[in-house]
Amino acid sequence: MAATAAQTRYRVEGMDFAGCATKIDSAVRRMHGVEDVNVSVTSGTMTVRHTPESDLAAIEKRVTGLGYFVAQLKSEVAQNAKPAGHGAKDGLDHPGHDHGDHHHAGTTKDDHDDDMEGLHGHDRTPTSGPWWNSAKGRLTIASGVALAAAFGIHYFWPATGVWVFIAAMLIGLVPIARRAVMAALAGIPFTIEMLMTIAAVGAVIIGAGEEAATVVFLFLVGELLEGVAAGKARSSIQALTTLVPKTAFLEENGATREVPAESLKVGAIILARPGDRIPADGKIVEGESAIDESPVSGESVLVRKGVDADVFAGTINGDGVLRITVTAAASDNTIARIVKLVEEAQESKAPTERFIDRFSRLYTPAVVAVGALVAVVPPLAFGADWNEWIYKGLALLLIGCPCALVISVPAAIAASLSAGARRGLLMKGGAVLEGLGKVTAVALDKTGTLTEGKPVVTDVVAIGVSEKEVLSLAAALETGSSHPLALAILRKAKADRVPVPTAAEAKALGGKGVVGHVGGKDVFLGSPMAAGEKVALPADQAVRIAELNDEGKSVSVLLINDALAGFIAMRDEPRPDALAGLKALTDAGIRTVMLTGDNQRTAAAIGKQLGIEVRAELLPEDKQRIVVELKGQGLIVAKVGDGINDAPALAAADIGIAMGGGTDVALETADAAVLHGRVGDVAAMIKLSQATMANIKQNITMALGLKAVFLVTTIAGITGLWPAILADTGATVLVTANAMRLLAWKGAARS
Repeated sequence: MAATAAQTRYRVEGMDFAGCATKIDSAVRRMHGVEDVNVSVTSGTMTVRHTPESDLAAIEKRVTGLGYFVAQLKSEVAQNAKPAGHGAKDGLDHPGHDHGDHHHAGTTKDDHDDDMEGLHGHDRTPTSGPWWNSAKGRLTIASGVALAAAFGIHYFWPATGVWVFIAAMLIGLVPIARRAVMAALAGIPFTIEMLMTIAAVGAVIIGAGEEAATVVFLFLVGELLEGVAAGKARSSIQALTTLVPKTAFLEENGATREVPAESLKVGAIILARPGDRIPADGKIVEGESAIDESPVSGESVLVRKGVDADVFAGTINGDGVLRITVTAAASDNTIARIVKLVEEAQESKAPTERFIDRFSRLYTPAVVAVGALVAVVPPLAFGADWNEWIYKGLALLLIGCPCALVISVPAAIAASLSAGARRGLLMKGGAVLEGLGKVTAVALDKTGTLTEGKPVVTDVVAIGVSEKEVLSLAAALETGSSHPLALAILRKAKADRVPVPTAAEAKALGGKGVVGHVGGKDVFLGSPMAAGEKVALPADQAVRIAELNDEGKSVSVLLINDALAGFIAMRDEPRPDALAGLKALTDAGIRTVMLTGDNQRTAAAIGKQLGIEVRAELLPEDKQRIVVELKGQGLIVAKVGDGINDAPALAAADIGIAMGGGTDVALETADAAVLHGRVGDVAAMIKLSQATMANIKQNITMALGLKAVFLVTTIAGITGLWPAILADTGATVLVTANAMRLLAWKGAARS
């Protein structure tokens, strides 16, 4: 791929079912300079990779000619990127791309009002409002009223004959036929509209005008139902954006005023009152409160948060007043990034979806050929009745509509991506979603992935004084230090409400510890080795310190006036759900292994506690090598990590998963992300993938099964045109409804 390839993304209004995406894809892909196209019905977007000299206006004209409204979202140089259809390794986050900035690039509504009215029956504005206010809804209602009127007129004036039904049919068929012609001129002859037009006109020719009018109406009803279902999938993720309040209380120059939330800049201080939705991603600078994070995590349990804790836009402040510093602009907050990610992910097709697309391109022409043979061979070869076999051939054309089959995969994947995103499980497209269900080994980083990523005080041992005094004196010496162990001691003192006196002449002894005067006492806090140089440690205490070290804990010894007063043990502790999360993976038959650069003793202690295989003292290239070794053993490997040193291994794995809060490098390299940093969510992501693939298999079975049944019954003369279109529409609605069940996916119950 040339380094100068460009990529342009469009919002496409009016796509209601998978056939729309196939039609647009095929038409645009044929154009000069276009290298790759990806169209998503569920997100209503199209991404085109093209040469810089490509005529974007011509691309837009081609799409509008098919009966859709198109608006350019963004255009950028795609240097050495993968084709738009490949989700893996494409960069998880794209900060700064605001989907609200719609540039219409030479195409306006007024330009196409005359050309497009009735052409596709689609809205040219964002899909919202009741279905009966849409162009498709109005066309369906008009067709239904005309059909009812035709039956009424024919009942009272039988002399009108078939003509009244032909008139009713034309109300719905003319827009369908125009779409068929437009698609054929764009090089796509085998569309559902073309099949529908041939079947309806053919039925009129053989005197089945009543059935032709009814079939057209049923077709429009089916399309309308598909549009409603597609809108439901689209709105399920877009609804997240409505959770962010429109206004915020901004503190500025000592005063508080209400401003639009979208105007907030990074670094601004905002006020969140009890019961308010938090208007921006940020960090608490003052106050403490219980936060309802269910809008972004799916968890109904309130989370207690205080100073320095991160909060997310759209979450609900509980019982305290909070002052928050904004850390992300409105276009790049957590919810906006989730919506953006899911929309882009829905454009990335899964291998199964690509296969079905290829299959349907052969399937439809094959059915047309079979229909033609059924219509002409029996009369020509065996002298059978022409009308009877032409009727059967026309019914086969309707059975040949591939809608249910084509929508079976993207509908399930779109629903699954939305359901996962609402629970903090982000996946870059169908290929990643499908691949997750095949994972047989998971390699996890230790620090920040299996553990909290920061040490905490686990043991306070006092000798001759109280534990409170040991902690108080240690905190006094560590005040002002940014060392992780010092911060752990200070957090513990604050949590236990231990008073922290002021230390005089406190100074660090390079590599040994800290000394100072506190309340008239000479105090030292440092490593056991440094403490042993000042005073002999009793044998029983030395054994106790060694035991703590064997548990992977760092020990700081406290001396008061050169006498042992106690010691404090600290360790980066496992996340609360790490044990249950790993058990969920092993229960599913998935091998787990911990990869860490930490020392063998600390890693072994954590590994023993969590029951996981341990590989320690690794450099980034070692982690990558081990992932490659696991793949060499025939395993499908997922790598979970959060740091820069995880990036090579994330890229080498079949599926790279970044933990929430990880570095930008890890997020850019990963295929998926666990937004809320729960180890259990890795297993949940795999289960969601498996549930999705099971749903897809059900959909394909239903789609092909119904067609097979009606293929036989039509040739046998048991069913005709009405059941044929009902079978196609019914299968499409059934498949879509089955896929929408995934929107309610909750995942495994958390322990």
